[in-house]
Amino acid sequence: MLLDLLAPRRVVFTGGKGGVGKTSVAAALALGRARAGARVLLVSTDPAHNLGHLWDRPVGDEPVRLAGPGDLAPGAGGTAGHVDGLEIDPERTVERHLSAVAGTMRRLLPERMHAPAARHLELARQAPGTHESAVLERIAEAVELGEDRYDLVVFDTAPSGHTLRLLALPEQLTSWTETLLANRDRSERFGAAVRGLGGGEETDRDAELRRILLRRRNRFSRLREVVTDPARTGFVLVLTAERLPVAETLEVYGKLTGLGVDVAALVANRRSPADAGELLARRREQEDAHLARLRRQVPDVPLLDVPLLPGDLVGTEALTALADRLGPSAL
Repeated sequence: MLLDLLAPRRVVFTGGKGGVGKTSVAAALALGRARAGARVLLVSTDPAHNLGHLWDRPVGDEPVRLAGPGDLAPGAGGTAGHVDGLEIDPERTVERHLSAVAGTMRRLLPERMHAPAARHLELARQAPGTHESAVLERIAEAVELGEDRYDLVVFDTAPSGHTLRLLALPEQLTSWTETLLANRDRSERFGAAVRGLGGGEETDRDAELRRILLRRRNRFSRLREVVTDPARTGFVLVLTAERLPVAETLEVYGKLTGLGVDVAALVANRRSPADAGELLARRREQEDAHLARLRRQVPDVPLLDVPLLPGDLVGTEALTALADRLGPSAL
């Protein structure tokens, strides 16, 4: 069972090519674990959020209850847990991030530097990497929140390329921050020599800046540690059994393993039935061929078939039906 396979993990990412059903699978995983009694936080990092549409209720940048014990039929474990959800708001995240930086700059810089610093931050708002860095901070916060208040955090991620860039960032930002800290250390030693080891306002500013850099480095280092620990974190790659999604899945699998991220399972979503007419039977044969190629190249990762389901996947009842399908692999 996929749910059993992921049960020991505290963090699960679902990802893959756009349009393959990542959000539905992420929600079904969250719901399945909640039915077994877990407290689950479901987080969307995709700028094109769909959690609110999927659950048919408003979802914002702070956790809201999507399903509680009264909404869930408990699984074999007995008492149901709950699912909370949030959709990371990129604009709000960037604004909050830059506001925090601006406040720090005002404390650390002399007044004559406030106006140039404000202009610099305004330019940084649209600079490459600002959005990704701010969203990564929010992901780190969600992981920390999960450790304090939840049994599981499930991330519904953006299409593959964006997600890979985000997962590569913790190591890059940790290294960059360590370089800044090393530069600060050299600067402080030089300044102390010039001042004859004197104290004063400049030393206080240096100390605060160092605390900020250390906090940032430790947060990203911690996130990197959690994401690359297969005992705590697993990545579920969702795909449809077609040529392009399979090709992208193979590429993403290679890059994730290169980043040290454990790919816990593959989910072939919306599989065509073999007994519903000649057209779908022929399509099923073609799907089987694509998945056989995937299995040859990734032989050791569990592969789960999820059939094409009738109706719209909206609301707790429909998601529960999908969660019931997250069972043993058919391949």
